[in-house]
Amino acid sequence: MELGLTFPLQRFLHRKMPDRGAQSDRRFCWDLHVIVLRGRRCLLAVHCHSRYAFVRYDVASEQWTDIPGLFREGLTGSLASAGFSHAQAEAYLRRAGEIALTRTHGRREVAFLNRAWEDVLALDLCLDTASQAQPLLDHAVNARPSRCAGFEGLGAAAERIGQALR
Repeated sequence: MELGLTFPLQRFLHRKMPDRGAQSDRRFCWDLHVIVLRGRRCLLAVHCHSRYAFVRYDVASEQWTDIPGLFREGLTGSLASAGFSHAQAEAYLRRAGEIALTRTHGRREVAFLNRAWEDVLALDLCLDTASQAQPLLDHAVNARPSRCAGFEGLGAAAERIGQALR
């Protein structure tokens, strides 16, 4: 699995630019971004194929040092809140393979990440400042009709991610 780091996230983490990814199957690619919600640094992760997105709110400094762990925890929690079983999430992670940090996966995918970020900002009222996991915000963003790189036309990311989990 490839986790593409946006330029702002690379700078925030003080990381040199990672290599380009080699994964051709976008079902196993995610782009990650650091965003600010209500003055707190948060992780926004967007699936490159379906545009499924999740947010981890108010990420602590030590959590940023383990991006794969932060991502994995966020993904499994978000998928569980969306009604997917733990077994489905784990099977997807096994099929996706070892996590590699890369550059983002292309202009089109980053454009869809930016649209997801706009949706997060528009749905800020769903934010629960008492929790790092954001099931209500994730649901609201993923239920909105959107476009993505892996599917034609409008659709809900929550429905499209199910195909990647199968």
